[in-house]
Amino acid sequence: MMRADGDTGRPRRRGGRLAAITVIAAAVGGAFGIRAGAGTEPSAAAPAATNCCAIVELRQYTLHPDRFDAFTELFENEFVEPLEAAGMTVIGQFHDLDDPNRFVWLRGFADMPARARSLETFYDGPLWKSRRDAANENFTDTDNVLLLHPATAQSGVRLDGLVRPDKGASAGDRGLVVVTVYSLDAAQARTFPAYFDHDLKPALAHAGIDVAAAFETETSANNFPRLPVREGEHVFVWIARFADRQRGEAALDAIAHSQHWREHVAPGLQRRLKGPTQTLRLAPTARSLLRG
Repeated sequence: MMRADGDTGRPRRRGGRLAAITVIAAAVGGAFGIRAGAGTEPSAAAPAATNCCAIVELRQYTLHPDRFDAFTELFENEFVEPLEAAGMTVIGQFHDLDDPNRFVWLRGFADMPARARSLETFYDGPLWKSRRDAANENFTDTDNVLLLHPATAQSGVRLDGLVRPDKGASAGDRGLVVVTVYSLDAAQARTFPAYFDHDLKPALAHAGIDVAAAFETETSANNFPRLPVREGEHVFVWIARFADRQRGEAALDAIAHSQHWREHVAPGLQRRLKGPTQTLRLAPTARSLLRG
């Protein structure tokens, strides 16, 4: 699942994949150019009726072809509860609608020290040691990981009222979750949260896209180096949720074809970006806590 086994021969993240440009990029002329047993009780990082986590990992795994369903079944049946028992929050797991071999998930922690403790508990525990080979055989890459914190005190992911479906639940249509990742240089990273709140967030809302959470890079050193993260980068990440996938697709299409966005919003955004934007259109899996 996460290759926390000290295997120096593990596949590494392929740089070209990180510059993937989605359909929104073409529509707005570039503005959206777009591995490791349980034993402890859940900590304060467990879901609560507040912003759930001060530290969040956005993890994108590339699977071998046709392994998504098998890995998702393993993850949801055997790893979700033990991960949370180790002290972290499994916020959500998703199928990338634009890449059938990409498994995306979010997990959160109360703070950086709690992250180290939780990961040590899980990846040094008996469950992971017994099941890591079954998990790791699914992957070609697990190193595309962003370490984040909420961009403002109010912008963390909220899990109010959400209940994780039981094992065996059918996936069905659980809506659409959109995750957008902006690449920034250090100077822009300092001012981008204010710009996002003042300019971008209202423009998105006008187009029918309500921002559910927003994050920026956590610059602390990776305190569990057995699991690599993308260090030396500055990003800003926002998340939107749509209860109905069709409605979400319509909102994305509307902003992609919006003259106001192209002429008045996109140029200012583009000037602030260091590189291509990644937009992930995500279908929540059967037991994902976060969904549309």
